[in-house]
Parts: sequence; structure tokens; C-alpha cells
Amino acid sequence: MKTKDLIKLLESNGWKFKRHGADHDVYTKGTERESIPRHKEIKENLAKLIIKRRELE
Repeated sequence: MKTKDLIKLLESNGWKFKRHGADHDVYTKGTERESIPRHKEIKENLAKLIIKRRELE
């Protein structure tokens, strides 16, 4: 999955960009946070895990 597609999905579900990490970006929603690796492509299993854990649609 492309990273920009996962980020669009996060943002459309109310997640906001907070900061850049060393090799990842941090997104928050309330008190929850999610780290997204800064690569062009995210491994499919990791993308599915994030989508399932955060109940993204």
C-alpha cells in the first residue's frame, strides 16, 4: 500500500499530523497516536494491522 493512501485514510477518519519522527510520522486522534513509517510503500501486513487496529473505513 502506498503511504500517501494510508495517510489519506487516517486523515479522513479524523487523525491529525502531529510531528516528524526519525524515520516515521506521528498522527494523533484525541489521546491515541499512530506512527506511520516514512517510505513510499508500506508493507501490506503493516497497513492491514493499522487499518484494523484503528478501525478505519
